[in-house]
Amino acid sequence: MADEYGEIAYFRLGPQHVFLLNHPDYIREVLVTRQNNFTKSRALQRARVLLGEGLLTSEGQFHLRQRRLVQPAFHRPRLVGYAAVMTECAIRARNRWPAGGELDLSHEMMRLTLAIVGKTLFSTDVEAEAAEIGEALTVVLHMFDMLMMPFSEYLEKLPLPSIKRFEKARDRLDRTIYGMIRERRASVEDRGDLLSMLLLAQDEEGSGGMTDVQVRDEALTLFLAGHETTANALTWTWYLLSQNAACERKLHEEIDRVLGGREPRFEDLPELRYTEMVLAEAMRLYPPAWAIGRKAIDQFELGGYDIPAGAILILSPYVTHRNPRYFPDPERFDPERERPKFAYFPFGGGARVCIGERFAWMEGTLALAAIAQKWSFRLVPGHRVTVQPLITLRTRYGMRMTAEPRQ
Repeated sequence: MADEYGEIAYFRLGPQHVFLLNHPDYIREVLVTRQNNFTKSRALQRARVLLGEGLLTSEGQFHLRQRRLVQPAFHRPRLVGYAAVMTECAIRARNRWPAGGELDLSHEMMRLTLAIVGKTLFSTDVEAEAAEIGEALTVVLHMFDMLMMPFSEYLEKLPLPSIKRFEKARDRLDRTIYGMIRERRASVEDRGDLLSMLLLAQDEEGSGGMTDVQVRDEALTLFLAGHETTANALTWTWYLLSQNAACERKLHEEIDRVLGGREPRFEDLPELRYTEMVLAEAMRLYPPAWAIGRKAIDQFELGGYDIPAGAILILSPYVTHRNPRYFPDPERFDPERERPKFAYFPFGGGARVCIGERFAWMEGTLALAAIAQKWSFRLVPGHRVTVQPLITLRTRYGMRMTAEPRQ
């Protein structure tokens, strides 16, 4: 549609007016300039079935309050501490793989980022539960297609097999989160992590503070969003490196020069510029959050169009990141290319920009550096690489690759 109709494409879904925006000025207008004129669109409203009133789904003053409570977990002093955990988890993962062994890197990256988010934000080792949690998350993500359908609010009340699978998966995720909350309450210990912040905020505010359900909603939102998205970004990065030998060679040269064989640290991040560029370009071609929706509260004008109240505006990083006007030869993997603001927006923008953006950049860069110190990956011959656009941009058939030692 963007190819055929340009930078604003209008269509209807039944009675619903929908506008696809494909110009950085219009994207900035929605995410920044007029951000107060929008609520989240149906996809994230329906996500409340899983995430409750977490940061991703809540609105208005409640969202601002919750964001203020969570924000300190992502301030620089905390990030310094998280860096060591990220590197430690990446090294443990890389040392587990056999030389010449076939791996599903999408599975391995999910396991890695789950371990990182568990330890950094919740001081909990969840690696033993990774397979079960991953399976539950897959069930939940697949259900969102159904939850987006008209009248799905009524369908979810029926005893359908798919609904039962969704509820079982949600209960499995809740078991992990509520288990963390129970354990922390019993120890009455401030470990300086996100979970302690959420629980202490509740205690300080007394009955007006955060209930267990509110703590659960925020914890589950960050637990899932914080590992699913980065895992997908890393999976696509390994694939793109395997297809671009010159870029891979340059990445290895930087890592060897900066690190000299030791493990990466927080202080190395300013020197790992090309490593970060590789990750940035992978997220241009395969942005984990591939589409963002907003619903207009009041009528307004945009690019010569009259946008009525209640209209849905779709901003798609996947589409805009491939606009040849801003990215010449857009399908080419080129880590050193320019990525202009709002033509490139993998983390969104404005007041609702992803709260974990700095965390994700650091995690992706350190994991990439630590793993690429030891391994190159090659796609298994005949393996099909296809996108699967659920809420996040997954690989439909996983990512089967062979681990080749660098030395």
